[in-house]
Order: sequence, then structure tokens, then C-alpha cells
Amino acid sequence: MKELENIEVFEEEVISIRRVTKVVKGGKNLRFSAAVVVGDKKGKVGLGKGKAREVPLAIKKAVANAKRNLVSVPILNETIPFYTVGKFGAARVVLRPASPGTGVIAGGSVRVIMELAGIRNILTKSLKSKNTFTVAHATMKGLINLSTPDEIRKKRDISEEELWQ
Repeated sequence: MKELENIEVFEEEVISIRRVTKVVKGGKNLRFSAAVVVGDKKGKVGLGKGKAREVPLAIKKAVANAKRNLVSVPILNETIPFYTVGKFGAARVVLRPASPGTGVIAGGSVRVIMELAGIRNILTKSLKSKNTFTVAHATMKGLINLSTPDEIRKKRDISEEELWQ
């Protein structure tokens, strides 16, 4: 029974499916590219991409890739501990902590990532790029940049009272 308790349950959400073609001598090779976000709504979230000749297989590969790329997100009072900006390619995503009751103010792939990470109050803004996958990557980079207040306190070698001043 203890083995069953340790199994983590991840929810998965497809954020984009694209039909991609490669032109070859005999014509066009059709494939599908899928981007998937997985998360446990308790602070773990991952982003993955998969390619295959059929959509279900591409999604399956993307889910496996996302589970390999899991990230722990520090959550403080159902929001993130501090303001951060995630950058990937041309995409920029601004992540700001929000007061309780605000909700998830985000669009597209950013909203999906925040909900699957378990963040309930956050203000976000996507800048420059509209590409779903690059915006999702920028969001993940922003979440990776976050540190818990305890980690910051240890790095600066200060007391807890000094940290919040």
C-alpha cells in the first residue's frame, strides 16, 4: 500500500498541435508536433514537445518529455514569492505575485502552466512573441529563476526578520 501512496498524479494539458511537413523528392512528409504541459497542482510542472506521424503518438511522446523536464516551483500564499521575467528566444513573460482573491490573470499557455503548477493568484504579461511554444518556454524559465525565501536568506546570510524589510 505504501508504494501506491508515493506515486505522483500528474494532469496533462495539450497547449499546441502543429502539422509540419518536410518536402522530399517523392512529395511531402507529414508529421505532427505537440507541446504538452504536465503538473501536479502542488508546485511541480513540466513542459515537453513530441513529434510523430500521428497526433496521439506525438502527444504521448510530449507527455513523456514533459515528465523528464519537471521543475519545482516555490509557492508562497498561493502565489509566487517575487516578481520575475522569463526570457526565451524573442518571448518575454512578466510574472508578478498577486494578493489573495486575484486569480490567474494570464492567457494561453501561461495560464495552463500556472494552473498546473498550483499557483492560484498571479499577474502575468506576455511580451514580444505570440508563439505558443516560446511563450511557454519563457514562462518555465521565469519559474526556474524563482527561489524560496529560505534559499535567499541563506545566500545572503541574514535573519528572517531582515529578509522581509
